Amino acid sequence: MSEEAVIFIDDKEVKVSELSDQQKYLHSQLLDLRNKETSLKFQLDQVAASMSVFQNAFVEASKEVADEVLKEEEGEEDGNDS
Repeated sequence: MSEEAVIFIDDKEVKVSELSDQQKYLHSQLLDLRNKETSLKFQLDQVAASMSVFQNAFVEASKEVADEVLKEEEGEEDGNDS
């Protein structure tokens, strides 16, 4: 036997079955929005983690390019000294 769903309004326990149709609709909207909020936060955590990985990869790639440019410049300088 399952227990009947209840909510709290101003610290008073109210059975969902006793709500008006409008209250039931609004309650359903709130539940759905809470679920969406949780899902969006979860997705945002994934995006933030992915952003970190891509930012680190970008920095590393930029360092590699900078190192290559410096090596090329050093090679040109050595060639000019001859």
